[in-house]
Amino acid sequence: MKQKKSNPNIFLSLENLLKFEWIGSVLNFKIGKQKSNSVLAGRFASRLRGRGLDFEEARPYIIGDDIRNIDWNVTAKTGKTHTKVFTEEKEKPAFIFVDQSPTMGFGSKHKTKAVVAGELASFIAHKIKKSGDRVGGMVYTGTDYELITPKRDPKNIIYFLQKIIEANHSIYEDKEYDFENSLGEVINKLNNVITHDYLVFFISDFHRYHKNVIEYLSQIALHNDLVLIKVFDEMEAEMPKEKMMISNKEHQININGKNKNLNEDLNNDFDQNYKNFKSELEKYEISIFKINTSAPIEEQLMEVFSKE
Repeated sequence: MKQKKSNPNIFLSLENLLKFEWIGSVLNFKIGKQKSNSVLAGRFASRLRGRGLDFEEARPYIIGDDIRNIDWNVTAKTGKTHTKVFTEEKEKPAFIFVDQSPTMGFGSKHKTKAVVAGELASFIAHKIKKSGDRVGGMVYTGTDYELITPKRDPKNIIYFLQKIIEANHSIYEDKEYDFENSLGEVINKLNNVITHDYLVFFISDFHRYHKNVIEYLSQIALHNDLVLIKVFDEMEAEMPKEKMMISNKEHQININGKNKNLNEDLNNDFDQNYKNFKSELEKYEISIFKINTSAPIEEQLMEVFSKE
């Protein structure tokens, strides 16, 4: 039985994705004191809030300087009036990798991981567009991909979103692929596309963490700012305490979620795998955070940005 492609929790539409331009324009991230390991600390947070001026240093005040730029902290410490000196941020094109491979088609309660990934991509793309930087990306299906060259043209974002929608609408078609090798090969190709000084977002469920994927990601992170967003379904993180049958169309198994030991083992396995993956990424200064399929993404992003 075919899924009705009008269901917004299963299939993306341009109308739905364009809503995130409005959400991004009214949603302000209040950045407080960031922990040193905060996923969006510093340049990631400021980049999403929009391009502007970076504080460089404080120097003695000169008549004619804008009094709004007086650095009152330094003035109080030195007893002499000091003013802040700013430098304009350089352009940093954004590249957004969006996973629409078969494992992303899962969703137990509300939305599928693929829908959430598309919404995140739209939100980020419109935030970057507002800052004036170029936006592009790649839509990955598991067996193929579409590459969208970063441009400032708003039509380029529409084209990008349409490619995400096309991939999303074919996500349940039967196709054989090797996730780890396929993803690794695609990311390796990106090293020829993403050169220097890009802001790169990878949105995926990172189904089974493969060492080759980390290796290729680390190469991108050498000369670019890289943020990974893991989209997950709550059923993957916490198995329901009930009996169920799970199938991948070829095999099926019966799982007794009421079995306390089994339930705890499965839940711990998800947590531990993520922690190990995150620990490996941190060796290369790659940031990662999680977004679930149940809560609205704008609420979850607000929580990530406002962590004290």
